[in-house]
Amino acid sequence: MSIEQKIAALRDELRQHNHKYYVLDSPSISDYEFDLKLKELQALEVEHPEFYDETSPSLRVGGAITKNFETVTHESRMYSLDNSYSKEDLEDWEKRIQRILGDVMVEFTCELKYDGASISLTYEEGKLVRAVTRGDGFQGDNVTTNIKTIKSVPLQLKGEYPDKFDIRGELILTLEGFAKMNQERLANGEEAYMNPRNTASGSLKLQDSVEVAKRPLECLLYSVVGKNLNFNSQFDMLERARSWGFKVPTVAKLCKTTDEVMQFVEGWDLKRHDLPYETDGVVVKVNSLRHQEELGYTAKAPRWAMAYKFKAEQVSTVLDEITYQVGRTGAITPVANLEPVLLAGTTVKRASLHNADQIEKLDIREGDMVFVEKGGEIIPKIIAVDFTKRPVNSVPTVYRTHCPECGTELIRKEGEAQHFCPNDMGCPPQITGRIQHFIARKAMDIEGLGAETVELLFKEGLIRNYADLYTLTKEQVMPLERMAEKSADNLVNGVEASKAIPFERVLFGLGIRYVGETVAKKLAKAYKNIDALMIASQEELVAVDEIGDRIAESLVQFFDDDVNHEIISRLKTYGLQFSLSDEQLQNQSDTLKGKTFVVSGVFESLGRTELKKLIEDNGGKVSSSISSKTSFLVAGDKMGPSKRTKAENLGVPIISEQDFLGMV
Repeated sequence: MSIEQKIAALRDELRQHNHKYYVLDSPSISDYEFDLKLKELQALEVEHPEFYDETSPSLRVGGAITKNFETVTHESRMYSLDNSYSKEDLEDWEKRIQRILGDVMVEFTCELKYDGASISLTYEEGKLVRAVTRGDGFQGDNVTTNIKTIKSVPLQLKGEYPDKFDIRGELILTLEGFAKMNQERLANGEEAYMNPRNTASGSLKLQDSVEVAKRPLECLLYSVVGKNLNFNSQFDMLERARSWGFKVPTVAKLCKTTDEVMQFVEGWDLKRHDLPYETDGVVVKVNSLRHQEELGYTAKAPRWAMAYKFKAEQVSTVLDEITYQVGRTGAITPVANLEPVLLAGTTVKRASLHNADQIEKLDIREGDMVFVEKGGEIIPKIIAVDFTKRPVNSVPTVYRTHCPECGTELIRKEGEAQHFCPNDMGCPPQITGRIQHFIARKAMDIEGLGAETVELLFKEGLIRNYADLYTLTKEQVMPLERMAEKSADNLVNGVEASKAIPFERVLFGLGIRYVGETVAKKLAKAYKNIDALMIASQEELVAVDEIGDRIAESLVQFFDDDVNHEIISRLKTYGLQFSLSDEQLQNQSDTLKGKTFVVSGVFESLGRTELKKLIEDNGGKVSSSISSKTSFLVAGDKMGPSKRTKAENLGVPIISEQDFLGMV
């Protein structure tokens, strides 16, 4: 056997042992024997670098240092999930599904919802080429070097697999592994980590991959994304991913009814504490991938999946003081400052009280013993007061009348849940909040500039609004606290680079009330540039798809303000993008304006997502269900018969993919 053949044989043998130990949980050799074989491979690789292989098991020990993690755009967005907390929620969800799909049999795949850090792994020709954190769903950080040290993540796949795909999953720490880590830290005089979820997430961004390799991390996979994947269902997808070498939990179950789904949920709600890792619910997915594609997505979540959250953990503690926070829009949020208490693995010191009505409804007072839970096990909230332990000198809470930051009298408009500070141009948290929103990743994404730096720049009088960012110089920011020369360069360069951010994100960054990412895209597409948008009347704005009276009124008020006019004028002179690019304009028309389309089935030349985008780019509207307002049903192969029947009964024209392409 040649040296090259010996190295290849050792690599293959170690890969098999890794898979048996970390994925199948059934090791066939001892740790000592494994280590001897690994050391033999490492020695041969050092002597013969000409046989380097990026998928070698020897790379699992780490060694590379990552100073800055590159930001990578996901080829397919990583969506959040909508939550449910009762059988009624699930039944309502199923009804919404049936309204879109028609009278078809819908099956569900139930999987446990793992409580860890989301990750997306990209494989090409069977090799791991990239690992990216979830980030904001649109883009995340490249953490490939660290992920390669995790033994349950295959570097080279087995069997037959697609040429290229992404697989999504959750990076977790087992409870046993987490306990051992903390035992070692305490023995070394270090502070214990608080919970497995945050520790797993923090592991992704460690600079030294050797330190990552020491941690008992695992990766549980649950979703494959890509083109030409050649499977038909979620359940089949899980089976196939498992055959390629991924650690896919075997507890998933195929259910035909919501009653069966609830049996799965209730069973695991009792058994979850016996699992080797943390789970906070069940993810229910429509099993058919064709149905998933037809159901599509809302602005934030897939319509074909729902997270059923287990009942939240509750604890009781004392409410020491109620304070008031001012948001960037001037909204006042009362905050309960609590005696610190451990809840679901984290120490809770504060909880939102939402608004004056909530305080009055629950009769919450300072000094009360209150019951606290995590809403969806994420945000702490007070759910009740223990009146049996109320102090005898207790007095009712009187809601604050003036802004805690600037002293301006608070207002509360009819129909509004919250009080507001109307001093939007003079209240410090509103000023810095707008700037922080402007620089955020989903808006201008200004690298080298964070929330704390914004606070510091404002405090030093260097900025009063987001337009001032574009006049900052390196000489101005260098003297600031914790600002070295490189940091100053990064800040100034980041501001300059943001001038290339496209119009719809600039519009979102302006921080107009009720104008989120989706609304900003709709407005940019409808008006093409800021000048046309600024002179639009409320009636004209309401005519735009999905723009209601509340959004239209907010836009008119924003653009009627002389201060906002001046800021936008300055931003224009600094070179920001206030119109769609030539490429975007070339791809758009009003050919389909006023027409509503329903897209159903499988298509030959275009994917459903591409087809829907083409409709919207040409001024049309895409709807998920057929009604009397539907202009056309674009029918592909394998379209459900109920959709065709409904279209025929309502007299809706049914066209093919080629018919549609002829229209545009």
